[in-house]
Amino acid sequence: MGFLLRWLFAFVLIASTFNPTKWNFIHWAETNFYEEMPLTILLGLILIVAYVIYIRATVRSIGLFGIFLVFAVFAALVWVLIDRQLLSLNNSDLNVWMGILALSLILGIGLSWSFVRRALSGQVDVDEVDE
Repeated sequence: MGFLLRWLFAFVLIASTFNPTKWNFIHWAETNFYEEMPLTILLGLILIVAYVIYIRATVRSIGLFGIFLVFAVFAALVWVLIDRQLLSLNNSDLNVWMGILALSLILGIGLSWSFVRRALSGQVDVDEVDE
């Protein structure tokens, strides 16, 4: 349940920032920036803070190689679905949603990896502290 919530928040974070519909921060900010400048800047800063938390935790827990590996598994899955003719890349909106899904899975796994590692190995991850 914990992974699902962390992934769902990552999905909402990315999809609320940008998606192929008009219901996203980028579209809203482009059309309302001058009328709603303080609110646009506040919401933009909140999104940046959320991204920093997720990206930093992901890079620290699975590293750049882990990010590449999760992306490669997702890409291979898409390749298999295309090869089996269960998926077509002709729909650009669907492609954007698949990208959002891939990025949210990377962030969700990155934020959850310490919990998975502890459950599998019994070892607890700790941050290194510089003196």
